Amino acid sequence: MRLLVLGVSHHTAPIDLRERLAFATPDLAEAVSTLARDPALGEVVLLSTCNRTELYATCHSLEDGHEAMAGFLTSARAVPADDLRAHIYTRSEGDAARHLFRVAAGLDSLVVGEPQILGQVKQAYASAADQHATGALLNRLFHTAFTAGKRVRSETELAEGAVSVSYAALGLARKIVGDLRHASMLVVGAGEMAELTARHFAAQQPKRITVCSRTATHAEALAADVGGTVVPWGDLDAALAQADVVVTATGARTPILTRKRVQAALRHRRGRPLFIIDIALPRDVDPLVAGDDDVFLYNIDDLQSVINESLARRSSETTHAETIVNQEVERFMAWARSRTAMPTVVALRQRFETIRRAELDRLQPKIAGLPPEARARVDEITRLIIEKLLITPTEQLKALPDEALQHSYADALSHLFALGDRNDDDDDDEPGPPPGGKGPREFVGS
Repeated sequence: MRLLVLGVSHHTAPIDLRERLAFATPDLAEAVSTLARDPALGEVVLLSTCNRTELYATCHSLEDGHEAMAGFLTSARAVPADDLRAHIYTRSEGDAARHLFRVAAGLDSLVVGEPQILGQVKQAYASAADQHATGALLNRLFHTAFTAGKRVRSETELAEGAVSVSYAALGLARKIVGDLRHASMLVVGAGEMAELTARHFAAQQPKRITVCSRTATHAEALAADVGGTVVPWGDLDAALAQADVVVTATGARTPILTRKRVQAALRHRRGRPLFIIDIALPRDVDPLVAGDDDVFLYNIDDLQSVINESLARRSSETTHAETIVNQEVERFMAWARSRTAMPTVVALRQRFETIRRAELDRLQPKIAGLPPEARARVDEITRLIIEKLLITPTEQLKALPDEALQHSYADALSHLFALGDRNDDDDDDEPGPPPGGKGPREFVGS
């Protein structure tokens, strides 16, 4: 089976297309189940964050897999194929592995080094495993990605500085407003992104922080955590009229701050500028709001300048992180290459074991008079001889660096020892799904 990833990200697609292609967490299970039923695909995982939507899959044909994955996105999200074609990217085999490992390590994020993405990758994998949509190849791929991400976080200082979109939002606000101690801040939303942002802003000791969320208990908990006050959802318009900086981070599927709502707030501000930073995806703020006087609207793509400054400070750590990723890619690809040899290794062991058993059966009349412990010793010695004879050719075959060369050696062994048809279903030591998962999906030849 071949390994393929297809997707869009902040590198290739504008925010309006990314939000159309995004999948909310509750929708992942159904989407993965739909993908897994496509006959062109084997194992599948769907990763969807505010900056990317990516499909990871195994397939017999890269061309058929590409067509199936692109077709899924166009149909599931009602995006015309022409709109998608110009912005998608694909990676296969080792390049696909390297891409995922860089994603998990935070190297492909909008804010390089941000820590949230590793948890999002784990969640995407767990969701697919719960649907029995993963098997040997993707299990190993994602577990190695987790290792790469953890190593980058523990062995480098890549996570120092602006390591999240919420932190970058703070940097942008400081550039816009200056000293935040004289500013009033409104946080719309009380989820993870809103919480992180509010904490960053609270550390700057602004004049006032208010929190507004549809879920009152969440808003109260966040406000208590950052020393702020709660604004009931019904009073959002009044809060909007009072704030200097507004950060929106809800999970709404349609804009919360419409142009009409913002224009109504402006009438009460007496010309005071309103700075809005929208870090949600889909966006919380109607893009038309940017056309109004005294409104300065920024979205997650506008945070790039803050992020670039952080990148320059951490360039050496990025190099170290890339080295770690390359090491894990080599480890994964060595395992993937060894899978080519495993059917031949298994068949060869079975052939030797068959011969050993046949010879012991033939000698049975001669050793029948031996005590039971002596006969057991004979069995053990002959088994160990077989193991020692096979250990070197097994290691040499699995260590061959080229898959084509492995096939050649495997075919030669099959011919020399008359192994016959090899069984492509044998796998060794596969990692399973995370705790609580329902188990891997099995695929012939995966």
